[in-house]
Amino acid sequence: MAGQAAGHGVDHVLRVLASARAIHQVVKCDLLIVELAALLHDIGDAKFHDGIERSAEFSRQILGELGADAATIDHVAHIVDNISFRKGESAKPLSLEGQVVQDADRLDALGAIGIVRTIEYGAAFGQPFYVADADTAKTGVGHFHDKLFKLKSLMNTDAARQMAVEREQFMRRFLDQFLAESKH
Repeated sequence: MAGQAAGHGVDHVLRVLASARAIHQVVKCDLLIVELAALLHDIGDAKFHDGIERSAEFSRQILGELGADAATIDHVAHIVDNISFRKGESAKPLSLEGQVVQDADRLDALGAIGIVRTIEYGAAFGQPFYVADADTAKTGVGHFHDKLFKLKSLMNTDAARQMAVEREQFMRRFLDQFLAESKH
């Protein structure tokens, strides 16, 4: 994952791991499953594998090679296969551990880090952050409205919802300031 751009590299994984551990302090569940799923959640992200999600496949392979038991492998594979925003309604229900990792992943899309990741993603895929007097659908600004500002209400745990409030407020202030400065 070291070569992945667009805000989905090792630094993202380590932030998700840290947030998942923080949420776990409030929401007690199986920490080993949380940590493994956080570390492996983007290992086969579809954005980097021709549109095919391979995180569950790669997680099974890695954990199998490390000698993990079948129940752990199945649990982690289920989580990494069902936490993405992209899966939407087709995602299968998550365990509490999966909800913790999903919340941690969503938190990393918010706040100052979320702003930087949006810009990185746009730069990697040729998407402008903002185009004056144009449809914002395929811009970073559009992404704020299409996805990022929805994340707070999609959090599974109260702990993550509380963490998301300040991050979303910061993003809204940033966007207001950015748009004010962008006026001609």
